[in-house]
Amino acid sequence: MSDRSQATCVVVMGVSGVGKSTTAQLIADTLGWPLAEADDFHPRANIDKMSAGLPLTDADRRPWLGAIRDWISERSAAGVSVVVTCSALKRSYRDVLRKADARVRFVFLHTAEDVVRDRLSRRSGHFMPTALLGSQFADLQPLAPDEDGVSIDPAGAPRAVAATALARLGLPSPPSDPRQSTSNGAS
Repeated sequence: MSDRSQATCVVVMGVSGVGKSTTAQLIADTLGWPLAEADDFHPRANIDKMSAGLPLTDADRRPWLGAIRDWISERSAAGVSVVVTCSALKRSYRDVLRKADARVRFVFLHTAEDVVRDRLSRRSGHFMPTALLGSQFADLQPLAPDEDGVSIDPAGAPRAVAATALARLGLPSPPSDPRQSTSNGAS
């Protein structure tokens, strides 16, 4: 696809447990775009390694990031914009995703490590152990000013976080629901 402006990919990024899946699902639902979870692209060896409490190396992540990039490009070739969750901890990882044949934009969710650690301790059924959180924060490189994206603290209600992301990216969001107004209706 030569005109990269036709399709957009919003990558919701950050450490494990920061709220990527919830935020990405709300963004995808609002925009009517397909959603992909980056965890679904991990080879079995990566999942086994993380399940054993071992952090992934850059070499481990290369084929995983390439698979995500290719998925984005395939959708873009069909003119389909998408939303993807991906830790995208380092700029070099984001550079791989930016090579997709689409306009790749980032929503960087960030909050304090103790907040995320608490969230992870209450989460079940995920292969990422809480013990690896420190290594993710150590690898984390926040978005640089020249990267196409926004940084958001996900401390608010998930719908508000998603709405803030959409507004700051300049993407359409639904009109506010009059039933959620704080007005009592009196004139």
